[in-house]
Amino acid sequence: MQSEQTGRESLSYRIARVVYAETEAKSLKLIEAMTSMIANRAKKLNLALENIISDKTIFTCLEETSGRHELLRIDEKDEKFQVCLRTAQRMLHDVLEDKCYRAIIFHHDSVSPDWAFGRGYIADIDGFLFYR
Repeated sequence: MQSEQTGRESLSYRIARVVYAETEAKSLKLIEAMTSMIANRAKKLNLALENIISDKTIFTCLEETSGRHELLRIDEKDEKFQVCLRTAQRMLHDVLEDKCYRAIIFHHDSVSPDWAFGRGYIADIDGFLFYR
């Protein structure tokens, strides 16, 4: 039981770091939407959460050349990071409502990836477009 709790805690920190780096914790609404999207994608595609949060094609902050890459090193005591962490923990305990309308992918509104062409987004939250 101890190792399962430690593993869950470690996963919550990894999820929180990715959510923080990708969103810069602009708002609770965005943090909850991004975290919900991770859960939705894992469920819909039957993938482990670890696979989702390590996918550089989804989370560009994971690329070393990304301007947001350094944000992955956020101090764990940072207030905004703590919001991301609590949200990730809620998701892992299955008490986070879906805040992104079943979306499974997103992009920043400053870019237009090929996969988004002709595909209508279902949510626009603080400069992030979410899709099913």
